[in-house]
Amino acid sequence: MYSQGTKGISRIKSRIRELVAWADREICMEPDEFALHRGWTVTRTGFGARCYRDPRFDQLKVGPRVPEEVS
Repeated sequence: MYSQGTKGISRIKSRIRELVAWADREICMEPDEFALHRGWTVTRTGFGARCYRDPRFDQLKVGPRVPEEVS
């Protein structure tokens, strides 16, 4: 009888995880498609949160160092 209760709780937890994952995908579907279409990387950072990065930023070069003015 006790194990039947834990199976039920396990199923409920599993169902909640599925619903949260579904909601997360629904919330972020359009921005994710926009980013992936442009070749950006998408990193999930939490529920409904993403970090989008354009890999072209990795190609930027730092300009020459300008000496500081001495007064």
